Amino acid sequence: MTPSVKYASMGSGAIAAIVLGLWPLLDSDGRTGVLTAAAVALPVQVVAFALLQRTRHDLNGFLAAWIGGTLVRLVVVGLVAALVIRAGTPGAVPMLLSLAGFFFALLLLEPVCFRVESGNTVEA
Repeated sequence: MTPSVKYASMGSGAIAAIVLGLWPLLDSDGRTGVLTAAAVALPVQVVAFALLQRTRHDLNGFLAAWIGGTLVRLVVVGLVAALVIRAGTPGAVPMLLSLAGFFFALLLLEPVCFRVESGNTVEA
């Protein structure tokens, strides 16, 4: 199993557990918002992780992917916030809080799945 597939699987499981934990606490609009946040966060995180994994042997490429992924996450949260606030979307607050929370939780999973083969490390 490739690290990206492992990350996607673990991330899906983590998001499912979080959604199940939040489910009884939310109304219908909140549930829709949390599910929408999950549908936005997981693909963004998987792509960001895949880019990190792909550039792990090139220090400059790795740093560019890491910084770029961070900026993409910030832009996604900002765009979603602008869209749902402007549209007056019901469940916007749970959606935005969940989106930021999912990004953070999935970010914490990255070191678990990120492996650098011995002997192929980058030296600064």
